[in-house]
Amino acid sequence: MILSPNLTGTASTTVDHTNTAASLGSGLVLVFGTPALVALLELAAVHAVANSLPPGSTSVGTLVDVRHLAATPMGMSVRAQATLTAVEGRRLTFAVEAYDEVEKVGEGTHTRVVVDAERFVQRTETKLKRET
Repeated sequence: MILSPNLTGTASTTVDHTNTAASLGSGLVLVFGTPALVALLELAAVHAVANSLPPGSTSVGTLVDVRHLAATPMGMSVRAQATLTAVEGRRLTFAVEAYDEVEKVGEGTHTRVVVDAERFVQRTETKLKRET
C-alpha cells in the first residue's frame, strides 16, 4: 500500500429535500440529516485514499464516531474533509469534519479497512446463496 498519514479528501453537497432529516427518517425537520452528514464524511475519506490504494483494492467503512454540531437549512452547501491520521495494516483512521456556509456542523473520526474489491463482493454475494 502507498498510504501514509496526512492524505486528505473532500466532498460537498447542497442540502435539498433528498438529504434532509425528514426525508431520511432521522427526524421530522427539513435540515441536513445526520445520515447524510455521515455519508458525506465517508465520501471525503474515500476520496482521500482513492488514488493511493493498490490496484483492485477499495476501502470499506467499519466505524463512524461523529457529532452533528449544528443544523444546515435547505439550499445551503455543506463541505466535508477527511484527513488520514493513522495506517495500521489494512486499517485506516481519519479525522473528519464538515462545514456549511456559516459554521462547523460536524466532526469526529472514521475508520475504513482496505479490501480486495472483487473478493469482498464475492464473499458478500454468498449470503444470497445461503439456505434459510
